[in-house]
Amino acid sequence: MSLALIAFLVLIAAFAWGSFTRVNAGLIAVVAAFIVGPLLAGLDIKEVIGAFPAGLFFILVGATLLFAIVRVTGTIDLLAYWCERLAGDRKVLVPILMFLLTASLAAAGAFTPAAIAIVAPVALALGMRFGISTLAMGLVIVQGANAGAFSPVNPFGVLGNQMLDSAGASGDSWKLFVYCFLFNAVLALIAYVVIQSIMKRRAAKREDGGSAARTNDDGGTSGAGISPSGGGTPAGTATLTAVRTETRTVTKVPVTPMRILTLVALVSLLVLTTVFGIDVGVASLILSLVLIAVNPGVQKPAMESMPWSAIILVTGIVTYVGMLEAMGALDELQAGIESLGNGSIAALVTSYVVGMVSAFASTTGTLGVISPVVTPIALDPMLTPIGVVTAIAISSSVVDVSPMSTSGALLMASAQPKDERMFFRALLLWAIAMIAVVPLLVWFVFVQLGIG
Repeated sequence: MSLALIAFLVLIAAFAWGSFTRVNAGLIAVVAAFIVGPLLAGLDIKEVIGAFPAGLFFILVGATLLFAIVRVTGTIDLLAYWCERLAGDRKVLVPILMFLLTASLAAAGAFTPAAIAIVAPVALALGMRFGISTLAMGLVIVQGANAGAFSPVNPFGVLGNQMLDSAGASGDSWKLFVYCFLFNAVLALIAYVVIQSIMKRRAAKREDGGSAARTNDDGGTSGAGISPSGGGTPAGTATLTAVRTETRTVTKVPVTPMRILTLVALVSLLVLTTVFGIDVGVASLILSLVLIAVNPGVQKPAMESMPWSAIILVTGIVTYVGMLEAMGALDELQAGIESLGNGSIAALVTSYVVGMVSAFASTTGTLGVISPVVTPIALDPMLTPIGVVTAIAISSSVVDVSPMSTSGALLMASAQPKDERMFFRALLLWAIAMIAVVPLLVWFVFVQLGIG
């Protein structure tokens, strides 16, 4: 067994340990790097420390701190309130607004699980009020988070842009964002229509079944079909009526100077990073300092609510990958992919690999691991770098709805207890469908057709 294979098996073990226990996979990986590097490859401790992604660390800290301030100041509540007021009684606007709200939060730099955790309770409650399947709403907001996840200021987008930079296509960062946004928007529409139609058919069957159970041969009404309240409404119909007529009190969220300033900060982040080319981490830290200087009270709760576990996860995995690169293990993996003899087939295989791994592990960690492998594929003169990276990006993120992933778990946590089993089965089936279909679809559209 080669040293490179042993090193990769250790990384897989770190993913597995972190996926099935509460131990942080990034912490496992960074400790493993200090063991595997010196023992297997003879690397110096300083070389392993040098593999730590300092630039990525500042991006993650800056972006998550800024987003934590957005949450602490109540700006998220203000955005949700505006969405609910805008929807009014127009049912069709509810999924659209929830999709756009989640996408906006992710595009502004929020980790996708953070955006989902904030929007899910609001979205599912609105779905109940308007008679929309909570499962359909859940899938819509996950796709919304994925739609905004590859903006230049989101951790997903940062990793995707690193792949583009390595392939000499740094100018295509906005294309990556737009392609991922449009694909997830279409997928959200499909998910919504399919789930809503299935739920309507099931509700109609329950209603028909209840009517049949109540009516006997002489037209009488059986006791089994009477609702618990003693009325003549079938149980299925009562449930549907409750869903349609459940009201949600719209609590007014006031516009304050601090919330307006926070919104200005989010817009400024996009301007500073895209127009002036300032590093995302640096720009986020500057804006965070401005907001804290204006209102020092937000500093403590914002820092305490930062997703340090996720930051350690990402930087730990990337540190281990840097160690793999230093010991030459990635060169062997790249050689194995190149031995396929066809860059297009290599892109397809890689898309399926990241899809399957990401369904059970961190998407950011998966992208960090696969990034060095994608570069030689993207450099194939017969392919376009943006096409290859887009296919990899979508394949790795579209399975985040899996109940074994953070996003899927958050949906289950936001659902009512009676729906947990249904959510688990439905999300698992949807994730399996995504693994089976999406890598092939995006490979054909973006790699084979060469869209870019």
